[in-house]
Amino acid sequence: MAQSVGIKDVARAAGVSVGTVSNVINRPDTVATETRARVLSAIDRLGYVRSESARQLRAGRSRIMGLLVLDMGNPFFVDVARGAERAAREAGLGVMVCNSAQSASEEAEYLSLFAEQRVRGVLLTPADATGRNIETFRRHTIPFVLVDRVAEGTTECSVSVDDVAGGALAVRHLVDAGHRSIAYVSGPPSLNQVRDRRTGALNALAEAGLGPEALRELPTERLDVAAGRDAGARLLGLAERPTAVFCANDLLALGVLQAMYAAGVSVPDDLAIVGYDDIEFAAAAAVPLTSVRQPAVTMGALAAELLLEETEDEDGARGHEHRRVVLQPELVVRRSSLSAR
Repeated sequence: MAQSVGIKDVARAAGVSVGTVSNVINRPDTVATETRARVLSAIDRLGYVRSESARQLRAGRSRIMGLLVLDMGNPFFVDVARGAERAAREAGLGVMVCNSAQSASEEAEYLSLFAEQRVRGVLLTPADATGRNIETFRRHTIPFVLVDRVAEGTTECSVSVDDVAGGALAVRHLVDAGHRSIAYVSGPPSLNQVRDRRTGALNALAEAGLGPEALRELPTERLDVAAGRDAGARLLGLAERPTAVFCANDLLALGVLQAMYAAGVSVPDDLAIVGYDDIEFAAAAAVPLTSVRQPAVTMGALAAELLLEETEDEDGARGHEHRRVVLQPELVVRRSSLSAR
């Protein structure tokens, strides 16, 4: 019923012109209080909802920002979305959140959808390691900001965390606790974050005079709890089991923790575990999880602010300078890595 009501119906019911109704909706301060109240009453009575697509066609710009993340099942990306939504809302915009599920083909479909909708801009955590999806999307001249990924050139803005430093924090902590054989449950090797955290881990081992053989990598196809349980089962089957595990994210670490618990392996006495992201569930685990904290909400908010700055007005893009913002991670130590070695 509400969709069939148009601005002319509101004008007729309120006894005013279509222009007056438009002013009440878009420039309420220009309309007399009594007239404005009459129009608002008619809007409420009829259930009128303005057509955003029609408004967008007239204005030539959208009030919607796209956000495409790797996995909305990961609380880390939920926090990124919270930060982006907060910044967008303060600017009077909405956020269309989509999930690529770590699939390059689904990412391409959503980027095409954003282009069709002519969104104001896009916040993007790429799933396609080849970069082809981004190159295709650039042709639409819609601004975008990379999130949780460093922009290799100066073509776009990016907001990320220093994952090399984060990986080093995790493994340095384990080495300082006396561990000399460490497993790295890494996730898909095509992801930059996975590779950077591995680089940081190897750097920390080198600092301690240990070679790369001290790090046993267990790659997984996904970054979820089920993949972590599978990695935990493989870990249990090793002839020489490492004494500690560093996981590329907290969901993997929680899966490893579940596998150890089911097998009767004590954490942290028999196996120390460190995760990454410091999601809410990390502190609430049966054995509270040591984790490398990423400022996810801040990351989302900063990315949205950079996009808003670039798309603020017609002259804004000309005065906008693309920036690469790199945030620093923080190690949060909990019981899962505090073994008495």
